Amino acid sequence: MEKPVVAPLVEPADELTIDEVRRYSRHLIIPDVGMTGQKRLKNAKVLVIGAGGLGSPALLYLAAAGVGTLGIIDDDVVDESNLQRQIIHGQSDIDKPKVISAAESVAEANPYVNVITHNVRLDNDNVLDIFSQYDLILDGTDNFATRYLVNDAAVILNKPYVWGSIYRFEGQVSVFWAQEGPQYRDLYPEPPPPGMVPSCAEGGVLGVLCASIGSIMVTEAIKLITGIGDPLIGRLMVYDALEMRYTTLKVRRDPNGVLPTELMGDYEAFCGAISDEAADAAADSTISVATLDGWLKERHDGGRDFVLVDVREPNEYEINQIPGSVLIPKGEILAGKAFDRLPQDTQVVLHCKSGVRSAEALAVLKGAGYSDAVHVGGGVVAWVNQIDPSQPNY
Repeated sequence: MEKPVVAPLVEPADELTIDEVRRYSRHLIIPDVGMTGQKRLKNAKVLVIGAGGLGSPALLYLAAAGVGTLGIIDDDVVDESNLQRQIIHGQSDIDKPKVISAAESVAEANPYVNVITHNVRLDNDNVLDIFSQYDLILDGTDNFATRYLVNDAAVILNKPYVWGSIYRFEGQVSVFWAQEGPQYRDLYPEPPPPGMVPSCAEGGVLGVLCASIGSIMVTEAIKLITGIGDPLIGRLMVYDALEMRYTTLKVRRDPNGVLPTELMGDYEAFCGAISDEAADAAADSTISVATLDGWLKERHDGGRDFVLVDVREPNEYEINQIPGSVLIPKGEILAGKAFDRLPQDTQVVLHCKSGVRSAEALAVLKGAGYSDAVHVGGGVVAWVNQIDPSQPNY
């Protein structure tokens, strides 16, 4: 066996039981893994952030591989829309905390794994304490604020972590470990402008893509734990499912970069869910879905006049709609192509899925002279949850 690129993360456990030897026999006969490598897996403590699209296959394969202690952190519950890709959960798990559902599936996959559940949202107050309990972190989150928080905490504690990201038909994987190579901030020094990169909840994701990227993340985790192979430290693997192409790019340390020594005060503000212009526009021009419901009834009775504009994409509009809305995607508004479809003498009410895109579109309308325009906080998600639960949500 060749000399490892990096030293194994953990020391081997004292022994494997007879039952464990039987279970992991296909690992044991691989010379690069063998008895020592399997004992390292048994002794490893791995935290998976998010029991969602990437966390689902990662947790199942980490458990099957024999990782002795698995931590799961997630504060969400299982929703029906999760089941298209989050294979660790099933129909009977809907409305159950994801950490509980995932822990039950892990126990079924491998009863020899010790599972620790953290049914909390990762934040500045708990991240250092939670991370300190583990040898390795797997980050499969889908928002930039958490990604920067994970990076900074890992750098401060000198913990390696495997990072994965998915969107529609594309995925990315890398290993960040400031002691051995780049950190996440070397790849993305600054978060993208608000609204530029939609989340999977807004843009969608091919369900099976999660398995492709999640399995690569676990492969990297096993390599780090056992000290075999060449981990993706200083490299970014990009997978294009439509072209069936893997591309590997080099990631170098930023010569002007600074390693964080303490956590930032507000990661949400640093990443900015919406732009300052959108926040200013929405400050006094946001209505609730209950208010909108009342306005629609008044419009029906002839007591109020306004145009309700849905700024989502056409494929989203096909899933569900607020009755009486017209579709004008946000991109057309931002490009100035929609003004000939918007009346100057009638109030415009905007909505999207959750209120982020409509706030961005609102800022453009305000700047174009639509002073009485408003948008709907919570968007169609709030409408379905609070007003019309007969419609599907997504």
